[in-house]
Amino acid sequence: MTSKGPEEEHPSVTLFRQYLRIRTVQPKPDYGAAVAFFEETARQLGLGCQKVEVAPGYVVTVLTWPGTNPTLSSILLNSHTDVVPVFKEHWSHDPFEAFKDSEGYIYARGAQDMKCVSIQYLEAVRRLKVEGHRFPRTIHMTFVPDEEVGGHQGMELFVQRPEFHALRAGFALDEVSGVPGGCGLPALGGQAMPHASWRTQQQRSWLQSNPHLKEGSVTSVNLTKLEGGVAYNVIPATMSASFDFRVAPDVDFKAFEEQLQSWCQAAGEGVTLEFAQKWMHPQVTPTDDSNPWWAAFSRVCKDMNLTLEPEIMPAATDNRYIRAVGVPALGFSPMNRTPVLLHDHDERLHEAVFLRGVDIYTRLLPALASVPALPSDS
Repeated sequence: MTSKGPEEEHPSVTLFRQYLRIRTVQPKPDYGAAVAFFEETARQLGLGCQKVEVAPGYVVTVLTWPGTNPTLSSILLNSHTDVVPVFKEHWSHDPFEAFKDSEGYIYARGAQDMKCVSIQYLEAVRRLKVEGHRFPRTIHMTFVPDEEVGGHQGMELFVQRPEFHALRAGFALDEVSGVPGGCGLPALGGQAMPHASWRTQQQRSWLQSNPHLKEGSVTSVNLTKLEGGVAYNVIPATMSASFDFRVAPDVDFKAFEEQLQSWCQAAGEGVTLEFAQKWMHPQVTPTDDSNPWWAAFSRVCKDMNLTLEPEIMPAATDNRYIRAVGVPALGFSPMNRTPVLLHDHDERLHEAVFLRGVDIYTRLLPALASVPALPSDS
């Protein structure tokens, strides 16, 4: 892939890089700058803009392109504005400069997760509006503030508010990780992406014995944090170990929690367990002909010669809150032939891959926003 010179940079890429420079890094994101960015973009595109403060200082920004038939449910395109922290000493370039190298790779925190998708939504809508298109279903774009820390001050609260219900969402898209080859995979529902993971022998055997299984189909656990002690020669009064469990959606969650409690009891007196966060309502969106949204989504991908391999994403995105209130949702990030660098050093995305993603959403949105009336619309 080759890159254009700075004077020839595509306007969509320029906008993408502007957004990447907004320091929305946890734990203190610049929410105000992000909201102002989307307000100005909405003004330029002639979109409705609503700001919903779901908790003090936590704003969900909603941009709306009205459809021609308000009786139909809407399409919801969700993305999060916050990004994870960085260790600048491990980066080749400033992670908030949005540096583009001579090959066209854009280095920035959020380049893959998931500021690229936010701008791809917007630029696809821009193209369609410029071409004079209108569609039966309204398209809403939601930009939420805190997915990277669980979504508890963002989408989890937003789906319970009247402003969310007023959107009348019928189908939603959110994020998923990229893939080294092929196209971004549609995620159906799941928990979270393991890093250097350890699995029980049974889970490991299942994964190794069935080539069709993906990581999200089995349960994994990571030991991620150890705390305790004051000196080498003093026995600590207390110790704590933190584990990151990624539980497959077909697991009996209640029984799984009871198993964890029983292990603590067997370990002896004083061993206790508490959850930093947990999700007990797994939902899986069908990917067959019974789901008209999937039919429209997959038809476009087929027409564009994009190979889809549906899988359970082992990542806890904000889609889980959307599914929990009855809205079918898929995760999709069109990042093909891209090393997966979500939360990693030197996170980057090639400008050609980014622009191809705009092309894909420009084809997807008309199909989704033109799905004929469904029984659920009433």
